[in-house]
Amino acid sequence: MSAIIEKSEELRMESVGSYNKQRCAPSVSMVNLANCMAFPNRWSRFMYAIREPAAEFLGTMIFVIFGTGVNCQVFLSMNLNVEAVPRGDFLSLNFGWAAGVALGVWIAGGISGGHINPAVTFTLAVFRGFPWEKVPFYIFAQLLGGFCGAGVVYANYFHAINIVEGGPGIRTISSSGDLLATYAASFLTPVSCFFSEFLGSAILIIGVLCVTDKKNGLPPQGLVPFALFIVVLGIGASLGMNTSYSLNPARDLGPRFFTAAVGYGTAVFTYRNHYWLWCIVLGPVTGMLCGAFVYDTLIFEGSESIINKPNTQTTDHHLRACPGQRGKLPAGIESA
Repeated sequence: MSAIIEKSEELRMESVGSYNKQRCAPSVSMVNLANCMAFPNRWSRFMYAIREPAAEFLGTMIFVIFGTGVNCQVFLSMNLNVEAVPRGDFLSLNFGWAAGVALGVWIAGGISGGHINPAVTFTLAVFRGFPWEKVPFYIFAQLLGGFCGAGVVYANYFHAINIVEGGPGIRTISSSGDLLATYAASFLTPVSCFFSEFLGSAILIIGVLCVTDKKNGLPPQGLVPFALFIVVLGIGASLGMNTSYSLNPARDLGPRFFTAAVGYGTAVFTYRNHYWLWCIVLGPVTGMLCGAFVYDTLIFEGSESIINKPNTQTTDHHLRACPGQRGKLPAGIESA
């Protein structure tokens, strides 16, 4: 009997010892976790801190490279001293700008949301709860991206610009400056200029909000940039003649600052009584705010919009919208 008790005690002590070893010894995942670092070097730590504005910078730069690049290729090639035959037409311009938007959003979308437009950033802060503290950094990165994108295109077409202008020291808005920044058609009144930018911008933000609305025809994963390609292509093909459809302060102001720096002078800012401010900045901003208001008033159901914030009665009674309550139309309406 004593032998059985002693054997039982030995087995118990072995099991306790085994348990203590397992509890004290780190598992493989714990060892791997201990040997991992979120930031393997100083640059990775810095890159993580700036990755959202950096994505906006790179996305906007690529967008402007494609867009202003197609402008230069099409219009500079119309000069017989540059090319024997033109390298594109108005449809080429629309495809180039649409491709630039799509690629820019693809580059930045997974990191920063792919705004690549200060008016979009501001509108999302007003209607979608985008953090206001990020707005200045996004806008600065977008403007810098537009500036650098214009610089890259200018360096690529520098010699063709010299030929069209008539020499390396000659720079005029009418010959090549309007290939980088936007300028309105001469027959337009100031009101028409503003309305053209306002209208295109309102349609653009409606398209953006539609293709990102989970309750309204959300495209398959990864295809939002392609949907925006269609939106921009349509706007350019149907509404792009009057003001070259900037719809984006960074797309215009970045290149405009660049042209001023490389010899086009202060005329790029004084054109039409500071056209850059009342048309290129205020037109897209007010247009997108109006477009977002229309979409949220008529279509959007998400609680993040200021249109769908709980009213006083709901707040006083501590009520909230029930999930899925508005998901189905009343009987008979869907077959109407």
